[in-house]
Amino acid sequence: MERDNNTLVTEFILVGFTAIPQLQIVLFSIFLAIYIFTITTNVIIISTVRAEQHLHKPMYFFISNFSFLEICYTTTFIPKMMASLVTGNKTISVQGCIIQFYFIFGFGAAVNFLLAVMSYDRYLAICRPLHYTTIMTSRVCGYLALFAWTAGLFAPLMPAVWISTLYFCGPQNIDHFFCDFAPLLKLSCTDTSLVEFTFFTFAWSIILSCFFFTLVSYVHIISTVLRIKSPFGRQKTFSTCTSHLAVVSIYYGSVIFIYIRPTARTRFHWDKVVSVFYSMVTPLFNPIVYSLRNQEVKKALAKALYQHQKLG
Repeated sequence: MERDNNTLVTEFILVGFTAIPQLQIVLFSIFLAIYIFTITTNVIIISTVRAEQHLHKPMYFFISNFSFLEICYTTTFIPKMMASLVTGNKTISVQGCIIQFYFIFGFGAAVNFLLAVMSYDRYLAICRPLHYTTIMTSRVCGYLALFAWTAGLFAPLMPAVWISTLYFCGPQNIDHFFCDFAPLLKLSCTDTSLVEFTFFTFAWSIILSCFFFTLVSYVHIISTVLRIKSPFGRQKTFSTCTSHLAVVSIYYGSVIFIYIRPTARTRFHWDKVVSVFYSMVTPLFNPIVYSLRNQEVKKALAKALYQHQKLG
C-alpha cells in the first residue's frame, strides 16, 4: 500500500471488549475494583516497608520496588480503558499510542528483570545463607534495583522509535484494550520487517533470559530445600519462595504464550483474554502472595493498625 495515495491516520480506536457491549458497565466495575485494590495494597506495602525498621531487608526492599513498579505498570492502561468503557470514546492519538506502548513494555521489561533479581535474592538466602549478608548489602540491593528499572525502561526504546517512523493509513481499529505490538503493527502501510525484528529480538532476549535465570535459581533452591532433613525446616524454608514461584509461573506462562511463539504473525482470538492475566490478574494477586501472606508483613500491618487506633 502506497502512503502517498492514502490519508494518514492520526488516531486509533482501541476496540477492547466490544464483543460483549451489554457488559460494559460490569467490566468497568470489575476493572475499577482491580485497579483500586492493586493501587491500595501496593501503597500499603510500600508504606509498611518504609515505616517498619525490621522490614529493612533486601527481600522487602525488592518487594517495595516491585509494588511501585506494579502501580506504574497498571496505571499506563487501566484508567484509559475504564474511561473508554464509561464514555464510549475509545480513540487514542498515534503519538499517545506509541507512548503507551513504550511505557507498557518498559515497565513490563522491568518486571522481568526485577523477578530475576528477586529469585537471585531468594537463591542467596536459601542456598548460601552464610554469605547472604555480605553479598546482598544495601549498596548491592540499590544497584540491582537500579539495573532492573534502567534496563527495563531502556529495552523498548528502539522498538518505540522504529514504530514512530511508520506510516498508518487505515484501518484505525486496534483489536486490543491497549497498544500492543502485533495489533498495532497490522495497521501500518509501510514495511515493518525491521520493527518486527527489533521488537522480537528485544522480547525473546529479555523474557527468555530472565525466565531461564529464574528457573535455574529455583532449581538450586528446590534442590537445597530437599536436602534439609527436618520436614519442618523444609516447609519453613520453602514457604519463603513459594509465593514468588506461583507469581512467576502465572506471569511467564501468559507472557511466553503471547510473545514467544513460533508463528509471531498469527494472533489467536483469545490473546486479549490471556493478556488480562499478565497485565491485570498478576498485579492483583502479587501484593497478596508476596506480602499479605507473609507473617512479618502481617505483624507490621497489625502493629500499624493498632497504633493508628490508639492515636485515634
